[in-house]
Amino acid sequence: MTTSQESTVAPKSTTLQVLFLLGVLIMFFTSLELMGDSFKLMGSGVAESLLRMTSNPFVGLFIGILATSLVQSSSTTTTLTVSLVAAGGLDIAGAIPIIMGANIGTSVTNTIVSLGSVTRKEEFRRAMAGATVHDFFNFLAVATLFPLELMFKFVSTPAAYLTDSIATVGGTQLLSPVKEITEPIAKFVISLSAENGIIVLIVGLALLFLSLRFLVTLLKSLVLGRSEQFLHKYIFGQPAISLLFGVGLTFLVQSSSITTSLTVPLVGAGILTVTQIYPFVLGANVGTTMTAIVAALVLASAGEPGSAEALRGVAAVKVALAHLFFNLYGIALFLPIKRLRNIPIRLSERLGDLAVKNRAYALGYLATVFFAIPLITILGTRNLEFSYDPPKPDRLEQGSTSRDPGTSTDRSAETDSSSPSSHAADSAVPFTEAVNIPSS
Repeated sequence: MTTSQESTVAPKSTTLQVLFLLGVLIMFFTSLELMGDSFKLMGSGVAESLLRMTSNPFVGLFIGILATSLVQSSSTTTTLTVSLVAAGGLDIAGAIPIIMGANIGTSVTNTIVSLGSVTRKEEFRRAMAGATVHDFFNFLAVATLFPLELMFKFVSTPAAYLTDSIATVGGTQLLSPVKEITEPIAKFVISLSAENGIIVLIVGLALLFLSLRFLVTLLKSLVLGRSEQFLHKYIFGQPAISLLFGVGLTFLVQSSSITTSLTVPLVGAGILTVTQIYPFVLGANVGTTMTAIVAALVLASAGEPGSAEALRGVAAVKVALAHLFFNLYGIALFLPIKRLRNIPIRLSERLGDLAVKNRAYALGYLATVFFAIPLITILGTRNLEFSYDPPKPDRLEQGSTSRDPGTSTDRSAETDSSSPSSHAADSAVPFTEAVNIPSS
């Protein structure tokens, strides 16, 4: 876009620019809502079925990636997972790998957002790097922590100890201010489309590309100068502050997809660098775990103390806390040490360079990493037998009787079953009604 074109897109009055920016942000967030809803309309049943098919940790990991990529929301996947655990439809050993995979799957939205700049070479290079730094961090965290969890219960052990301390706290449903604005708009569009997932997806993509065109121009005109100095000095200037800002903002809006996707046009416009947003997206990873923790606390406090329902709720709390510890460990490994911190940053910048040379790299990366590899791995390893029995909270140990609601008493018997749904209980509550599952 040329300078003359940019001047015609953005109003010259600062007040009008701010109002226009708010309108464009609503359009941007609505597009994300619509894309998530479209995949739910086309594949929410598939995602739930996938979660119940986990037969070993490797299948669980890639089910987490694929299910989250389908619904474009780690909050949805993790909340649904803890709901399945609380309902007895999934055990702890099946759930923990799923939430690790959900961390990878959630960054598919960032990559889709970066494609909005595909026609502008330098902007696309920066946007692609800014979008995929989140991916590479998650790849590295899973590659490091998943084997440690399988061998030493590195993530599940502290989660079990902490569960005993907080499982009786209870929880409340959180309100997402962004969702309160975008959800009615999205529902209206969905009703006009007669709940056709393909039409909703097309509308969502159209709004995404349109909003990004205006968003980059408006951000450049508003942020250059004092606002840019404020961003550099106070929010993204110090890694610790940027990290905490990512945690807090994501906790408030209950969506890492929203907060991390918002940084993509900022990087694409050249306002921020990949290095500056890196701590922020790691903080967003932590912030998004709070949704499932709150949901699990609600489920844990639902039944009578000592009842099977309450014990399954305790198991759900452990799974949610394992997600939190997984992200905290990842940050501890790949943020403080410069050499390790630079790995995901350099990999994302390299991918940005490749994507600019040939746009097919970007599309191939998206299709291969988030859909093809998980699907092939699930099909190829579903009959693999692997013993994995993470530690249980003391309350589960004390409350377990003939049938353990939190984890299987005979893991090998389950993996020997001919049914891929051997983890699922014969009867379970409606999972999506158990808690208020956010859309992103």
